[in-house]
Amino acid sequence: MPTVGVAELADGDFLLDVREDDEWQAGHAEGALHIPMSEFVARYGELTEAAPQDGRVNVICRSGGRSAQVTMYLAQQGIDAVNVAGGMEAWAGSGRPVVNAEGQPGAVV
Repeated sequence: MPTVGVAELADGDFLLDVREDDEWQAGHAEGALHIPMSEFVARYGELTEAAPQDGRVNVICRSGGRSAQVTMYLAQQGIDAVNVAGGMEAWAGSGRPVVNAEGQPGAVV
């Protein structure tokens, strides 16, 4: 499973958040694309429209389990995708900003 650490991500790297709506509302990485894992197959077209054509898709969830499943699915579709190790917990723990649905400081739930 291709994996990347939070410290290896640069500002502006494409981030796909596959957590559920309540988790996203509480706190997420600003600029991430949100498609819950439970809706992913039905909403796959949103990813193909938003993802950079020649770039990597960094997939994140709360701790890394759901994002690992989506990363495997994307790899099977021929997309350059990696799982973000430790998920949003690692993101927040490393001091990266987390915002809520209103753009204010958020929390990982």
